[in-house]
Amino acid sequence: MTKDPHKTPAALAVLKEYWGYDSFRPKQMDIIQAALEGRDVLGIMPTGGGKSITFQVPALMSDGMALVVTPLIALMKDQVRQLQERGIKALAVHAGMSRREVDNALNNAAYGDFKFLYVSPERLGSDLFKAWLREYNVSYIVVDEAHCISQWGYDFRPDYLQIARLREIIDAPVIALTATATPAVADDIMDKLAFGTPNLVKSSFERPNLAYRCKETEDKRGEILRICQKCNGTGIVYVRSRKMTEDLSAFLKSNGVSASHYHAGLNPADRNRRQEDWLSGKTRVMVCTNAFGMGIDKPDVRFVLHFGLPESLESYFQEAGRAGRDGKPSTALLLWNSDDCARLKQIHTTSFPDLEYIEGIYHKIHAFFGIAYENGEGKQLRLDLAKFCAAYHLNQAQAFYAIKYLDRCGQWTLSEDVDIPTRVMATFDRDELYDIVIPYEEMRTILDVLMRRYEGLFSYPVAIDEEYVAGKSGIGIPQLRQMLYNMSIQHLLRYIPCTTSDVIYLHANRLHPKDVNLKPELYNMLESTSRTRMESMTGYVQNVKICRSRQLLSYFGQDQSDDCGKCDVCSPDTTAEDLRRSIDEGTAKPYEI
Repeated sequence: MTKDPHKTPAALAVLKEYWGYDSFRPKQMDIIQAALEGRDVLGIMPTGGGKSITFQVPALMSDGMALVVTPLIALMKDQVRQLQERGIKALAVHAGMSRREVDNALNNAAYGDFKFLYVSPERLGSDLFKAWLREYNVSYIVVDEAHCISQWGYDFRPDYLQIARLREIIDAPVIALTATATPAVADDIMDKLAFGTPNLVKSSFERPNLAYRCKETEDKRGEILRICQKCNGTGIVYVRSRKMTEDLSAFLKSNGVSASHYHAGLNPADRNRRQEDWLSGKTRVMVCTNAFGMGIDKPDVRFVLHFGLPESLESYFQEAGRAGRDGKPSTALLLWNSDDCARLKQIHTTSFPDLEYIEGIYHKIHAFFGIAYENGEGKQLRLDLAKFCAAYHLNQAQAFYAIKYLDRCGQWTLSEDVDIPTRVMATFDRDELYDIVIPYEEMRTILDVLMRRYEGLFSYPVAIDEEYVAGKSGIGIPQLRQMLYNMSIQHLLRYIPCTTSDVIYLHANRLHPKDVNLKPELYNMLESTSRTRMESMTGYVQNVKICRSRQLLSYFGQDQSDDCGKCDVCSPDTTAEDLRRSIDEGTAKPYEI
């Protein structure tokens, strides 16, 4: 029997060496203890609770390599980067990589003494991955965002069902982690992952320093401007569309607020720069879609504002929970009105087009990409939704939800906003390098860096790390891109610029009409649970009789809790004028907004 890890010098030494902490948080200890004892464990910890440490520490203490399944490509890349910066060998395989790149990564995982292999779920069922899997010494199967395996969960992904089949090949315990799971979803996760014995470790969802407040208003912009102007500290403003991130950010900046915007449609370099500016404090307020925040651990966020209703309490709780991770008083303010409730109902209706329409979308996608019947297995389709819908005169929202449903019923995998990295390929032979004319010395430097770093440069288009190449070449990324473009004009390189795209991964050949199994029983279940979530979200903001914190805790199965004393239900007598005056005088607490 392994000793309690928070009392085990080896566990503490790993924690101290790589993360600099002197002790574990209470529930981290329990999850690590179960993992070191070889038991399956489901950990439910709120956003910012330190979930990654619960599998990274035992993996570093064990022989072999941890296999980490996660659908969040940006988070996957960020965790791999952080591990590498700590001197820990880690790599990732995800949508957007070519077959050659995937094969190279899986080969390295087998023979390169790596401790972590991150894999996106659509890769689990591929023949290539399964062929390599038998070569690995897997210490743990880690399932991040574990609620994705439950059809009752708010973000079910059929590819997660492949994880249980891994257990037929790999004899390793499962560490499943999520920030949001109701009791029914938690039970379903353990069942779907074939736990030998149910084993749930659950943190309290209570956040004593965080005030949840709701305000019904028709002047959301004015409220947000007032808060951003009067309250010190860093903030996040969540909005419902990419265009709104740009509009509201511009509005705040025009009124003297240090603000920026973020959404998944920005190119990777822009997203990274904006994120770093916000993390460093150069930008104070980030206006964003829900693409922002995953994996970001900024402790001093004083306020999280929602410009309207999220689609579920799970989403709201996760986003609001990014405030006040340092334990200091902070607020989560949700601004809403009757239009938001009507919008949620409209989203629910649009999200469930009829099954005949959905089958039509299935065939139109294949036809759009020129895929004949009984062909297409293994293809990755880079989807431009606007072009696809224009070609068939379709409503974009309705078509998108049909594509999403086809993902949920297992016909394909949709990965949204995949970063497609810059790719280059030399158009001359290696032996010709010193015989060809290169007009600028910077170009020769870039070529030298590329040749040293990327072995396949002369054989196929290789994905490059722009930041690395630019740094080694002594130039900035914009100048690098211009140089690569100029080099393509000079016929020195084939240059494929980076982009962001939705990607559909085809698991099987195209089926004939009426052969597509659309699982009507699944459709009916999803429609019903979606309606229940919508009603829970609208019921939350409209219920002014029960403490906001108690409403949220009850939704996630924690029935015993006290009134928080600081939400708009618990302290309803403070007038808007009192609050405005206290803010102006600098005496308001962060939750009094």
